[in-house]
Amino acid sequence: MPVEKSYLTVSKLNSEIKNLVEGNLSSLWVKGEISNYHLHPSSGHMYFTLKDTGGEIKCVMFRGNNNSVNFVPDNGMQVLINCSVTIYEQRGQIQLRVFEMKPEGDGDLFLAFEKLKLKLISEGLFEQSHKLTIPKYPKVIGVLTSGTSAAFKDICNVINRRAPYVKIILRSVIVQGNDASRTIIEGIEDFNSYENVDVIILSRGGGSIEDLWCFNEESVARSIFKSKIPIVTGIGHETDFTISDFTSDLRAPTPSAAAELVAPKQEHALGQLNQIQDQLYKSLKKTLERYMLKIDYIDEKVRYLQPKKRIESQINKITELQKRLYSQIKIHHQNKTIELNSVYKQFNGLSPNKVLDRGYSILFSEENEVIRKSSDLKLGELFKAQTANGALIAKKTKEA
Repeated sequence: MPVEKSYLTVSKLNSEIKNLVEGNLSSLWVKGEISNYHLHPSSGHMYFTLKDTGGEIKCVMFRGNNNSVNFVPDNGMQVLINCSVTIYEQRGQIQLRVFEMKPEGDGDLFLAFEKLKLKLISEGLFEQSHKLTIPKYPKVIGVLTSGTSAAFKDICNVINRRAPYVKIILRSVIVQGNDASRTIIEGIEDFNSYENVDVIILSRGGGSIEDLWCFNEESVARSIFKSKIPIVTGIGHETDFTISDFTSDLRAPTPSAAAELVAPKQEHALGQLNQIQDQLYKSLKKTLERYMLKIDYIDEKVRYLQPKKRIESQINKITELQKRLYSQIKIHHQNKTIELNSVYKQFNGLSPNKVLDRGYSILFSEENEVIRKSSDLKLGELFKAQTANGALIAKKTKEA
């Protein structure tokens, strides 16, 4: 009969390992550098990787323990932790459960990051005044990333969905490791040697501070700063910040977000185009109407200012005024003549000669004064009686 072999199930094996490890590796003090740090927003638990040059291990510090931490952990920091080794049975994964954490000084990468950041700030490489304007409607977008990466696929999907008319040019570069910074710099220079690239996306997916370190290289930052083409960075996740992000003309939290920033929706572009067309039409219509009014005004003014027509018009006006003046003078003369004849007749009717012609006489004293009544003469005084045909000398002989 065949001998029946004994065996363990996977779950049983993980349980045996858990009992073996956790029973012998508890209350340990371990020193290392924090990487991939994440504070869960709802539970408050801390998740991170502790590493050194030779290895790394995942760690968890539950909320009940991390309340005692009196500093803010961050990637790149050197820490000393009190922990125990645990096994996550479902996955057979070894991790450290952390009870205490003390800072051991900032990690080398973190110090290098901060040192370079301060240096470039002092040189003005991050100032807004140096940022280039991102074109609203680019025709050609250059992409610097790994051609086989998920980041490039995400960028293409977003651009093709939002702006299918935009041309995408990929310059595949290494985005991790020793040669990464060199290929990124070469890619930036290559795009700047082209004349038809409107904007560049520099991108890669998420990773640890070590994975993203090529984007913290000084040479890469200076190449971004020198670029004559605007550069938009979409590096890692939303919480990842690199020196390249600070130096670029615009930082996006992810590769997909970078694509959305440089490629406006087609519908939005068409809407703005229609709006601009309407505004242009209205503006041209108003301009044409304004110029037509000016032309009419100038035409009227030219006709008015033409010397010959103007002189003829003035002569006609003068002739008309002369006619009106002569007519008024004639009428005035006739009226005055009639008025004068009337006055003449009135005065003529009152003339002494006319009175004498009617058979009357005028009496004058010897002093040649008109005698108006009988008492003006004394008895025996001489007087003259003036008639129409001559004068008589007489004497007053008695009172009537």
